[in-house]
Amino acid sequence: MRVGVLTGGGDCPGLNAVIRAVVRKGVKEYGYEFVGFRDGWKGPLEGVTTELGIPQVRGILPRGGTILGSSRTNPFKVEGGVEKIKANLADLGVDALIAIGGEDTLGVATKLHDLGVQVVGVPKTIDNDLNATDFTFGFDTAVNIAMEAIDRLHTTAESHHRVLVVEVMGRHAGWIALHAGMSGGANVVLIPEKPFDIEQVCALVERRFEDHYAPILVVSEGAVPVEGGEMSLVSGEKDAFGHVRLGGIGDRLASEIEHRTGKEARAVVLGHVQRGGTPTAFDRWLATRFGLHAIDAVHDGDFGTMMALRGTRIERVPLIEGTGELKLVDPQEYAEAEVFFG
Repeated sequence: MRVGVLTGGGDCPGLNAVIRAVVRKGVKEYGYEFVGFRDGWKGPLEGVTTELGIPQVRGILPRGGTILGSSRTNPFKVEGGVEKIKANLADLGVDALIAIGGEDTLGVATKLHDLGVQVVGVPKTIDNDLNATDFTFGFDTAVNIAMEAIDRLHTTAESHHRVLVVEVMGRHAGWIALHAGMSGGANVVLIPEKPFDIEQVCALVERRFEDHYAPILVVSEGAVPVEGGEMSLVSGEKDAFGHVRLGGIGDRLASEIEHRTGKEARAVVLGHVQRGGTPTAFDRWLATRFGLHAIDAVHDGDFGTMMALRGTRIERVPLIEGTGELKLVDPQEYAEAEVFFG
């Protein structure tokens, strides 16, 4: 059997660990051949491939990013895209496809499976917002990077008696903000799931100063105020999956806090720093296990499924379970963090 592998969407620590596990087990235990598709769905769409075997996956376990490259190409937005993918897979002798990605990448995989393409999915997103799995790899690394940044910012905030607003990723779900904020001892955490009251935020800031400490606020990029509750956009342009580019809520929040309280406030936007660098041990472990189980699913002919972490077990679930609905922060879990606000 010849198996194609692709990585789509934003890059993420742990992608290479999945690729390595898929290839190592696929070659050694099943005698499969592999072909790497370049740059997400652009690879099978345009027939752009790269050699993929055990020599190519040596030494990649600790590397961030993806050796296969990535993109946000959506074949369903390209005229004749599905037919081109099917034709290219046939021409290359590819019997099955392993797609590693988030909501958009696996959404395409779901539709292609419904149209007869033999595909298995591996969930990936630093936002941890894919349903049906307890965690996605990349999330732990992103949280640790954000937490370390918050740790460092505490001393600067205290030294200058300044409000520091840390903007982290999280378009629709506030998992990174919640976990990093609680781990880093933030005084306020704002997430997309719960629109915030700016007056209440300013009251918490002033309370912190009354205790002779400087506040640290962590805010998801998709967080919105109760009044005028619109996401802050870098531009109105949309990608191939219809997503606008978010950004600016940190600056907007810092400016409003400074205006209302008279306290100096600054925003720190972590941005793509959260995606980069070497994956944590947990993300390497999870990504490796996802890869091992994904190639087993191919061997079993269990297509249209994706891997999911349930407790400590890796299980197979229908692709639609992971992409049909986002996993959002539970109000009760957010309430636990509110104990430390102010």
